Amino acid sequence: MFAPIINTFTNCFKIPELKSRILFTAALLGICRLIAYVPVPGLNGEKLMEFFRQQSASGGGMLGLYSMFTGGALEQCAVGALGIMPYISATIILQLLTAVIPRLSKLAREEGGRAKIIQYGRYFTVILCLIWGAVTTVGWEKPEALFGQGIGRIVIYSDDWLWWYRIQTTLILTTGTMLLMWLGEQITERGIGNGVSLVITIGIIARVPQAITALGDMFFASAGVEAKYNLGHAGALVLLLIGVVAGVIAVTQAQRKIPVQYAQRAVGRKVYSGGTSFLPLKVNYAGVMPIIFAQAILMFPQQIFSRLGTFLDVKFFKEIALALNEGRALYLLIYGVMILFFSYFWVATQFNELQIADDLKKNGGYIPGVRPGQATADYLHNAMSRITLAGAVFLTVIAIIPDLLSNQMAIPPQVSQFFGGTSMLIMVGVMLDTMRQVESHLLMRHYDGFLKKGRLRGRF
Repeated sequence: MFAPIINTFTNCFKIPELKSRILFTAALLGICRLIAYVPVPGLNGEKLMEFFRQQSASGGGMLGLYSMFTGGALEQCAVGALGIMPYISATIILQLLTAVIPRLSKLAREEGGRAKIIQYGRYFTVILCLIWGAVTTVGWEKPEALFGQGIGRIVIYSDDWLWWYRIQTTLILTTGTMLLMWLGEQITERGIGNGVSLVITIGIIARVPQAITALGDMFFASAGVEAKYNLGHAGALVLLLIGVVAGVIAVTQAQRKIPVQYAQRAVGRKVYSGGTSFLPLKVNYAGVMPIIFAQAILMFPQQIFSRLGTFLDVKFFKEIALALNEGRALYLLIYGVMILFFSYFWVATQFNELQIADDLKKNGGYIPGVRPGQATADYLHNAMSRITLAGAVFLTVIAIIPDLLSNQMAIPPQVSQFFGGTSMLIMVGVMLDTMRQVESHLLMRHYDGFLKKGRLRGRF
């Protein structure tokens, strides 16, 4: 069963262009990992690394999520401590603004407008990096106030040189993120796959050794400590992993095909014949964004009620903060509702059924049985609302699996994060996208792709 897959990977290196793209991508991803380990001058990151290890053992929360996106660079006090997140945040903000600001929406539809928006995103990334870097720099001065108690001082500079430390570190962190952004764009242009997504994915994959170590501690006794799990648990975890991966692949690629009929039309002296096509509506249109939004927002209420309960000594606030800890019933309920909300929010801001209906009408296309214009827009709106519900429910289930495994079955977070949540969704989505691009190169050169029958649905 693995022979065709091995043969396919062998064929990848028989095509000169594809071989150079793969090697180029691998080299740049190696540089990205190097950026995650080069330390910022003037910082002693060993204490912070030890703190993050303890946080990882207890779940990590939003701090662990951000560390995952930086590929471990934050806990290393490395040059790439900000990761690629400022660039992703700038891109998301511009996407949302494009949907609500008519001038940006018009620019996006013009020729060359998309390149202008990308350029604005780069400028916005620099601004975010300077702000984000300055906050991180000041936070490293007093790490216990930002991260938690028990870290100690990690800034090596004396108090007389603090301003030099702040300016230097802010510029270094900004440069590190801009370098990661540039490397990601180079991978997209000259490599294989989406560069920014691959930068995030390689940071997640870098945590696999930690997961393997934690997995070994689960099933093998060490230093007089008996193993808590047996072969039955191992079989259940393997089946769960297979089921989650299969579900993520199925829902990520799932789409509803809306049939579109094009009427015969005349343009000048030429007559264009009609035809039949389809409009693909993705079930998981929002991707991983609802989970990220929900996790980011849910971090603040727990922290606020915890601080209020401590300062005011009010038992009610302390109980709410405790109920909002990861894995608790109230947390999971609010978490699931927020994922449902943000799934519809993302579709509402990014899926423009009025524009699609207008474009179909201009090109002489129509959905059989549906009138062009407003009726088509209403039909698309209703269809997208129904399939978005299925995608949102799926996201909710995938998102809460790691929390349930960690809190109900006492499985280490280093292991449970690979059974769902953002890690699994990002890795599977990026791998599928990369495989589609590789398969397109193989099929163009008359080589077999990854599948004997059919092909990966997506770009082609």
